[in-house]
Amino acid sequence: MKKILLKSVTVIHPESSFNGKTVDVLLAGGLIQAIDKNIPVADKSVQEVEAKGKYLIPGLFDLNANFGEPGFETKEDLESGSEAAAAGGFTGVALMPNTNPPVYSKAEVAYLVNKAAPYLTDVFPLGAISYKREGKDLAELYDMHLAGAVAFTDGNRPVADSGLMSRAMLYAKGFDGLVFSNPEDPSIAGSGKMNEGETSTYLGMKGIPALAEELMIARDIYLAEYNDCRIHISTVSTAKSVELIRQAKKKGLRVTCDVAAHHLVLTEDAVTNFDSNYKVKPPLRTKADVKALLKGLNDGTIDAVVSQHTPHEVEFKNIEFEIASYGIIALQTLLPLVLQAGLSIEQVVEKVAVNPRRILNLPVPEIAVGATANLALVDPKAQWQYSGETNLSKSQNSPYLGNKLTGKVLLVCNNNQVKMY
Repeated sequence: MKKILLKSVTVIHPESSFNGKTVDVLLAGGLIQAIDKNIPVADKSVQEVEAKGKYLIPGLFDLNANFGEPGFETKEDLESGSEAAAAGGFTGVALMPNTNPPVYSKAEVAYLVNKAAPYLTDVFPLGAISYKREGKDLAELYDMHLAGAVAFTDGNRPVADSGLMSRAMLYAKGFDGLVFSNPEDPSIAGSGKMNEGETSTYLGMKGIPALAEELMIARDIYLAEYNDCRIHISTVSTAKSVELIRQAKKKGLRVTCDVAAHHLVLTEDAVTNFDSNYKVKPPLRTKADVKALLKGLNDGTIDAVVSQHTPHEVEFKNIEFEIASYGIIALQTLLPLVLQAGLSIEQVVEKVAVNPRRILNLPVPEIAVGATANLALVDPKAQWQYSGETNLSKSQNSPYLGNKLTGKVLLVCNNNQVKMY
């Protein structure tokens, strides 16, 4: 790693003694070598970066990303996914087990951990709750935990069997494991393609009721209370979901949750032109839901923001809305979206760097002299063009491709590697 001196950068990290201060920061050998008001440079090998008005933050962490490897490498492999993540400021990602084969045993977990070791972005596998994600029998949770799985989920398949979900919670509790809930009741959601409401009626399209999400959240909160264990609820999207979680937290239950960045800025109105790049699950909801989600972020009910990065080849998206696959690529656009939603840079650090790691009991990167350099340099006001050239994912299923976005990652550093954009 080359030596880099960040000049006049503002540090944003609630646990750093330099939080809110404008300083010079010297990076070398994978470490933060020095932090001071003015660091003189005698060594000509040091690359100076003028960072006035920019922010140095801990590397971001995504709790919900999909890479295709193993099995779906044409969508995204570990290398391309890690490149896209780094360009979005992420130095760590938790990977959903939606692969072929699914991540349901220690073999798949070990493969991902070992294969991703050389990359700048750390990869943390999420193991499947059920054997092959079939929703019938428990997978090898403890073996996966020992191999490096940081939590358990069946990914984009909800665990419909309440008994299985309860057993998973109880079993994981024995080694302080964490179960993720995909909050959708499949029997209620049915074959819906978008949010159920006036817009779906107007478009003549089958809708997914908010009830499908809220019923599952209520069930899993009850199960977590019954088993006295932790539960993390993924990608909440409705006002009532937020309220259910708020009340659970007030009762003292160990419930955490996250929201996808696109649910903070987009509503069901986006699908009126049948652009399948807006087809996501949970579906885009109403303006009232977006308002409730933002309120939940601000009052601490919602702990984290995720990308829900879901790459697809063109043949899965460039087709009729009804039969198109769900999901968008989102690692590189998360920062612009959360800034558009009105989050401050301090909230970005809290919701996308600090809290996600705390949820998984992972160490939070430090910004201190001698600490490992796991950080990102960002400019919330910089504009950049998101295009085929700047998109580092293998896939292109984003409604933001071709747009000028505000909020740019300028540098990211981790594992004794640095990349500048």
